[in-house]
Amino acid sequence: MHRLRTTVVRLRPIAAPQTAKSQSQARLAAVGGALRTFQPMRSYTASVSAEPFLNGTSSNYVEEMYYAWLENPRSVHKSWDIFFRNANAGAPPGAAYQSPPPLGGAALGLANAQAMVGVQPNVEKLVEDHLAVQSLVRAYQIRGHHVAQLDPLGIMAAIDPGPPPSDIITSNDKLEFYGLDESDLDKVFRLPTTTFIGGSESTLPLREIIQRLEMAYCQSIGVEFMFINDLEQCQWIRQKFERPGIMQFTLEEKRTLLARMVRSTRSRKGYLKLGIGLISGLGDIDLTSCLTSCFLLARFEEFLQRKWSSEKRFGLEGCESLIPALKTIIDKSSMNGVESIIMGMPHRGRLNVLANVIRKELDQIFCQFDSKLEAADEGSGDVKYHLGMWHRRINRVTDRNITLSLMANPSHLEAVDPVVQGKTKAEQFYCGDTEGNRVMSILLHGDAAFAGQGVVYETFHLSDLPSYTTHGTIHVVVNNQIGFTTDPRVARSSSYPTDVAKVVNAPIFHVNADDPEAVMYVCNVAAEWRATFHKDVVVDLVCYRRNGHNEMDEPMFTQPLMYKQIKKQKGVLQKYAEKLIAEGAVTRQEYEEEIAKYDKICEEAHARSKDEKILHIKHWLDSPWPGFFNMDGQPKSMTSPSTGLTEEELGHIGHIASSVPVEDFTIHGGLSRILKGRAAMVGQRVCDWALGEYMAFGSLLKEGTHIRLSGQDVERGTFSHRHHVLHDQNVDKRICIPMNHIAPNQAPYTVCNSSLSEYGVLGFELGFAMASPNALVLWEAQFGDFHNTAQCIIDQFICPGQAKWVRQNGIVLLLPHGMEGMGPEHSSARPERFLQMCNEDPDAYPKFSAEEFAVRQLYDCNWIIVNCSTPANYFHVLRRQILQPFRKPLIVFTPKSLLRHPDAKSNFDDMLPGTHFQRLIPDSGPVCEKPDGVKRIVFCTGKVYYELTRERKNRGMDNTVAIARIEQLSPFPFDQVKVETDRYPNADLVWCQEEHKNQGYYDYVKPRLRTTVDRTRPVWYDQPPSLTPLCFVLKVFSLLSHVCMCECVFMYMCV
Repeated sequence: MHRLRTTVVRLRPIAAPQTAKSQSQARLAAVGGALRTFQPMRSYTASVSAEPFLNGTSSNYVEEMYYAWLENPRSVHKSWDIFFRNANAGAPPGAAYQSPPPLGGAALGLANAQAMVGVQPNVEKLVEDHLAVQSLVRAYQIRGHHVAQLDPLGIMAAIDPGPPPSDIITSNDKLEFYGLDESDLDKVFRLPTTTFIGGSESTLPLREIIQRLEMAYCQSIGVEFMFINDLEQCQWIRQKFERPGIMQFTLEEKRTLLARMVRSTRSRKGYLKLGIGLISGLGDIDLTSCLTSCFLLARFEEFLQRKWSSEKRFGLEGCESLIPALKTIIDKSSMNGVESIIMGMPHRGRLNVLANVIRKELDQIFCQFDSKLEAADEGSGDVKYHLGMWHRRINRVTDRNITLSLMANPSHLEAVDPVVQGKTKAEQFYCGDTEGNRVMSILLHGDAAFAGQGVVYETFHLSDLPSYTTHGTIHVVVNNQIGFTTDPRVARSSSYPTDVAKVVNAPIFHVNADDPEAVMYVCNVAAEWRATFHKDVVVDLVCYRRNGHNEMDEPMFTQPLMYKQIKKQKGVLQKYAEKLIAEGAVTRQEYEEEIAKYDKICEEAHARSKDEKILHIKHWLDSPWPGFFNMDGQPKSMTSPSTGLTEEELGHIGHIASSVPVEDFTIHGGLSRILKGRAAMVGQRVCDWALGEYMAFGSLLKEGTHIRLSGQDVERGTFSHRHHVLHDQNVDKRICIPMNHIAPNQAPYTVCNSSLSEYGVLGFELGFAMASPNALVLWEAQFGDFHNTAQCIIDQFICPGQAKWVRQNGIVLLLPHGMEGMGPEHSSARPERFLQMCNEDPDAYPKFSAEEFAVRQLYDCNWIIVNCSTPANYFHVLRRQILQPFRKPLIVFTPKSLLRHPDAKSNFDDMLPGTHFQRLIPDSGPVCEKPDGVKRIVFCTGKVYYELTRERKNRGMDNTVAIARIEQLSPFPFDQVKVETDRYPNADLVWCQEEHKNQGYYDYVKPRLRTTVDRTRPVWYDQPPSLTPLCFVLKVFSLLSHVCMCECVFMYMCV
C-alpha cells in the first residue's frame, strides 16, 4: 500500500480541462438511441472548480482498485493488474503501466506487453478518464435538477433565464469539459461506489452512463440532496432514484391505475374489485387509490365551478396531483405504523383536501356555500376555506385505523406551521411515541409563502431541538410559480422556493405535477425517508394555477403570457387518460362512464345540502376533547371548585422546592443560598412569587396534570428567580429537575428553554395546548413586550380561536411587565393591546346571578387577563386554569420587582382549602372602620399597589383613602367593583396606573367603572399620553392628593 501511495503522489496532478464554448440553448444527448432536446430550465452561476485528479476522490478511486486487486487480481481490468504488479515491483509510475495482451490471442509475456506500450494510452490518460466519469456522475447528482423537465408549462426558462450547468452533458460537445470526446462514448468505465445507476453491473459504457444519469436526474424529477452532510442518507437517496427500472410501468398496470381512478364511485364507498397490480419499484404502495383521488379531485373542482361559478373557493386546478400525492404519503405512512397525521395547509385546495383526503361529507361542504344558513354554535364562524376537520377511519390500503386532522387556520400564510408541529408533539407525548413512529405531521405550502414567510425558517429550526422535535415532517409545496400577482424573479433571491429547507439538511424532491406516476413515486420515497431517518423532507410539486388568485380574479392583467399558455394546457387527468386510451389500456367509453357516475354522486350530495337549515361550526372541529364536555359540547358543570391546598401539601411541595432530591449533586453556591431562603419561608408559612408558582405547579403535577413551561431562559427565569433546572457544577450536562420528584405517580413536568423565537415557539405551544385540556401549557416571554413578534399567533389564533372555530384552548402567556427603568423596550407588555381585543361590552352591566356571576363571565369571555399583586393569587389563578370546567387562554402580566419585594409575600392561610382566586382585593385597613369618612377610593392593578400604600402611609391618609386592587381585568369584576363603590358613598373614584394615559389599562377600565356606578360619579385620572413607555416611574402618587378638601394641591382630570 505504501508503494501505491508513493505511486499516486508521484503521478502528475491532472485538472479537468475548462471549456470556454458558448452554451447553446438546444442541448442534444443520446437517450435510447434517439436525440433528445432540452430547453434551458434554471441558471447555474457557481463556478466549477477543477479538482486535481490524484487528490481527494482520485486517490480513493485508485486505492479502491488496488484493494480489489489484492483480493483478486482478476477482478480488475488487465491493465490495472499489470500496473499494480509493476508498481509493487518498484517500477516508476511512468513505466508501471503496460498494455494488456490482445483479447483474442494467447497470453503474452511481459516483454511482449512492453512492446505494445505505444499502442495503448498511458496510465495518466486512463486514470484521467475514469476520474472524469466520477466527476460526471457527481455533476448530475449535484446539478441534474437544473435541467430536469419540471415545469408543465415549459416557461421556467423565462422565469429564471440563464445557461445550463456547463458540466451536464446536454450535447456531445460538452464531453470536452471532461477531456472526453465522442470516441469515448462506447468505452467501458468502472462505476464508482457513489452511484447505483449500474444496478447489478459494475461497469458501463460512457453512453449508457449518461443515459442512465439523464433518466435518474433530468426527467420529471429533480433531486437536491448533495448538500446533506450524512453519507448514509446520501447513499439512501441515490439508491432510490438511480436504480434502473424504478419508474417502469406495464400496460396492464397502467390500465389498472386508470380503472381504479375513473371507476370508483366515491373514495369513502370503496372501489370495484379489479385485478390490482402493484407498481414495480414502489414497494407496497397501491397507487391506484391515489390516482383515483386525482379523478375525484378533478371532478370535484369542476362540479364546484359549475354550481358556484361566482364564489371564491380557491380551487386546486393546475395541481390535481396534490390529492393522490397526499394519499400516497398517508398510505405509506400507515403501512409504516403511523396512526395519526396532523396536517396544516393554506386556503388553496382546502375544500378538496377535506372532501377527498379527510373525507368530509360532500353535502356538509356544499352547504357552506349557502349564505342563508344560520350558525347553530356560538361565535362568528369563518370562511369555508379556513375550516379544519378531525376524522378517524380505516385506511383501506393497510386495513388499519388512522386519524387525520386538518388544522383550521387564518389567511396569514404559514402561521399554522408551528401550531401543527406543537399539536403533533403533544400527541406523540401523550401516547409515549418518543421516536415519531405513531404520530406525524404533513405541512402544505405555497411557493411564494414558503420562500417569503419567516415563520417557515423558525419552524424548521425547531425540528431537531430535543423538546420540540416531531421526528420529521413531510412538507409538500404547491409550486404555482406565482404568488398572487408576483413573479418568482421579484419574490425570492433563491433559485427555488424550497431552498430554506437546506438549513436542516432536508432533501428536496422537485417533481413535475403533470406526471402523476412521478409524483406518486416521489411521495412514496418521501414517506420512506421520514420513516427511516425521522427527519424533514420537502416535495416540490411544480405546477400552475389555472385561475387567478381566486376564481373572481383576472390574472391576465399581470401575467398575460403565462396565462395564455395555461389556457392551452390540458388537465392532468385528461392527459393521463388520453395517454392510456392511445395505448389501448382503456376505452373512452369506460372513462366517460365513470365521469358520469361521480357527477351523479355530487348532484345527490348537492340536493341533500339544500335540506340543511342550520350551520354547525362544531362539525368542523379539528381538535376534539372526548369526555371533557357533555355530548352537546357544553361544560359538565358551571362551578369552579376551591383552588386551595392542605397545609401538608404546601409543606411537602415547599420542601421539594428548597432541596436537591438527587444524591452527589453539587449546585452553585448562590443557588444554595436561594434554596435555604425558600426553606426558611416554608418554615415561616409564607411564600414569594417563585415559591407560589412552585406550589401551583407541584400540586397540579401531583394531581396528574402535565405541565409544560417553554420560552427563552425559562429554566432559570429571566430574572434568576425560578431555578427549576439545577445544574451539577462538576459534571457537564448533568441536571436535576426537582419538580419531577414530588410524588411517585405524578404527571411529568417539562420545562425547556426555547430557541430565540417568539412567533414559532408561541405557535408551537398553542398547538401543544390544543391536543388535550388536561395539561397546563405556559409560554413565558423574556420581557413582556417581546410578544409583539408573535402578534400573528395572538391576534389570529389565541384571541378569536373559539369564536372562529369553536375551539377552546387553555394556553397561558406569562408576560413580565413594569415601568422600572429598564428602557422603553423592556418595560411594558402592552396590556392595552390585549384589553382592546376583549369581547366584553363596556357599557352593559352583566345580568348574572350572584352565585354564577364569576364563572359565567369566564365562560363568555374570549380570554382571561390578570395582573396579580400577591403570590397567593398567582398560585390560585394557575390552579383555576385547570380546575375550571372549560378552557380559556390566560394572559398574566407578571412582575419584575415584586419577585423579591419584601411586602410581596403571601401567608399559607391564603392558599388553604376553601380559598379562591380573588378577582378584586379590597382594602382591609383602617378605612373599613369608617367607610363614610373615606374621601377617595383608588382602583389600581399590579405592583403599583405597593407604591400607593407606601405613599398613603407617608402622607397620613390611611383613614381617608381606600385602595382596591383589580386583579382580574378581563372579564371585568363589575359585581365586586360595585360592592367597593357602594361601600364608600362619599369617595371620589380614581384610577391609578404607572403607564401613560394612552397605554396600560385606563381606556379599558374607565368605561367599565362608569357603567358600574351608572355614570353617577366621575372617575379621576391624571397622567399625560406618551409615544413610548418611559424608563422611569412617573409621579403617580399625585392622584392621592384630594383629601380634606385640598383639591387644588395637585392636578387631576375628570373623565
